[in-house]
Amino acid sequence: MKNKNILLIGGSQGIGLELVKLLQDTHTVFVASRTADELSSLNVTHISFDVTKDELDLSALPESLGGFVYCPGSINLKPLKMMGLDTFREDMEINFFSLVKVVKQIMPKMSEGSSMVFFSTVAVGMGMPFHTSVAAAKGAIEGFAKALAAENTPKVRVNVIAPSLVDTPLASRLLSNDRKKEMMADRHPLKRVGTAEDIARMAAFLLKEDSSWMTGQILGVDGGMSSLNIS
Repeated sequence: MKNKNILLIGGSQGIGLELVKLLQDTHTVFVASRTADELSSLNVTHISFDVTKDELDLSALPESLGGFVYCPGSINLKPLKMMGLDTFREDMEINFFSLVKVVKQIMPKMSEGSSMVFFSTVAVGMGMPFHTSVAAAKGAIEGFAKALAAENTPKVRVNVIAPSLVDTPLASRLLSNDRKKEMMADRHPLKRVGTAEDIARMAAFLLKEDSSWMTGQILGVDGGMSSLNIS
């Protein structure tokens, strides 16, 4: 018997795909994404959806949802002087405004005791150079999530995962060779970059009853980056 209906936005690669693999045997999983190639062998229902262009087809979803995860994101790491306002607008659109749009649509479907999981970045809390655009967009998510959690407690729990660098297709440019991987790993107290599985496991935990006394939290899953100074 499946436990909950879970909707993932953008679960066809990276962290979302790993989360689907963790959930598919115990939950009824719906994935709304642009592509579905990697999902063909998995036990999921796919909904064709481009979060920046389309309206989510609510008729393709069940009457109630026990969990919701928003996966789309961006990584634009440049000095401020090299970024125009369009970069900031694009990052806000994919990371924040599209999230808000979908949340407003599906909130009436969230059931008693349900859980929402969003993604931020370690750069919001730490202040890293070249992260102005993405940190601004992800910072908006953190503030939104806390207010949303307060507004909807105790019916719906809302938590945010703030990773450091994770080895996913989105970060491929930053980890394109062994030297880059070694340098990035060395920046972390645990001496490695994150994997999609590391973050997916935390997301799965937040969706399940194991985390039923947690809401409004920003959780660093970052190899110790945000809390340990080893320099």
